[in-house]
Amino acid sequence: MEIEVSALGAIIGLIISIVMILKKIPPVYGLMTGALIGGLIGGTNIVDTVSLMVSGAQGIIPSVLRILAAGVLAGILIESGAAAKIAQSIVAKFGEKRALLALALATMFLTAVGVFVDVAVITVAPIALVIASNAGISRMAILLAMVGGGKAGNVMSPNPNTIAVSDAFDVPLISVMGAGVVPAIFGIITTYIIAKKIASRGTMIEEKEIEQSEEYTLPSLFTSLLGPIVAIILLALRPLFDISIDPIIALPVGGLIGIIAMGQWRKTNDYIKTGLEKMAPVAILLIGTGTLAGIIQNSRIDTVLISALEGLGLPAFSLAPVSGIFMSGATASTTAGATVASSVFASTLLEMGVAALGGAAMIHAGSTVIDHMPHGSFFHATAGSVGMQVKERLKLIPYETLVGLTIAIVSTIIYGIIPLFF
Repeated sequence: MEIEVSALGAIIGLIISIVMILKKIPPVYGLMTGALIGGLIGGTNIVDTVSLMVSGAQGIIPSVLRILAAGVLAGILIESGAAAKIAQSIVAKFGEKRALLALALATMFLTAVGVFVDVAVITVAPIALVIASNAGISRMAILLAMVGGGKAGNVMSPNPNTIAVSDAFDVPLISVMGAGVVPAIFGIITTYIIAKKIASRGTMIEEKEIEQSEEYTLPSLFTSLLGPIVAIILLALRPLFDISIDPIIALPVGGLIGIIAMGQWRKTNDYIKTGLEKMAPVAILLIGTGTLAGIIQNSRIDTVLISALEGLGLPAFSLAPVSGIFMSGATASTTAGATVASSVFASTLLEMGVAALGGAAMIHAGSTVIDHMPHGSFFHATAGSVGMQVKERLKLIPYETLVGLTIAIVSTIIYGIIPLFF
């Protein structure tokens, strides 16, 4: 007999998780506690509730393994200086006249090749502070440029969120990455327009805030890019030639080829340890999201949400972006939001006739809209990267949301509205 949790229980469980995360309880424990209480309130006994939680966590394990493998590429890019070299090269190419565009593109590119969005912002931030000080650009403007670039890069990256969505819909990772390219372009345009308009708003950067970093030799641009290029080529073999190279192989191989090309292979172990340290908290978080997803999957929450959307006159496919927005806002995480939304609603969307790639793309794009809320680490990490106070950081939220909303709207038009007419 199939175990079923009431929609009310699932919603209460989600609310409890959000409250616990807001109270600074480790998100994984907040999600697990919410799942447990939600299951019990939803009408199941403790044995069945735990069974659903374990089943949900088991469903996340393939994504967790691929995410841990991605740590090899990410660690090498960050520790070898490849990420810094790529960022410096992009900013140098555009110069101070187009500084905000350069910062947005630099962060976008770093995120797109596999660097975590918060790490990408932290990597570009020292360059951004120097530019802002010299050009008289506000702290808000440079941070928006970097955050917006990060959001754009995130929807076309081999990052954990993309891996989780591609696994849930069983579509190639490279296809989901490709589906984010056009929405990302519109995201960058929106970022640049808004950043220019707020270039004089908020506090300015003082010279004393700029740290003089020690000079060290960075790898060449070619060797810095080689690892990500190899990884992307390997991932592209599946849709191009029907040769399936799983991300669990493609991403580490790209990283290892990159570090050999940079002549730093002796430091491989140190670099992949850093990558593992970056990925481990995400992997643990996803296990927590899996327990909550197990409860929500076995509830009627999808029916309730679909009815609500129909009541508002919205088409069925809008479940994809809306669920991504809702879940990422609840968890203040693109990865957690995309994971829960895709694992819970993938089967429903497919049954409604939404194409697998379209559903994946729309959920993924929706997960960028309000993933920057104050109860998440991204909000605080990005504020710290440019020395911004919480009060000023809060003022940036509407602008960030507009960038994410642009990405989600464009994705929904391409993969939800246009297919209705063709």
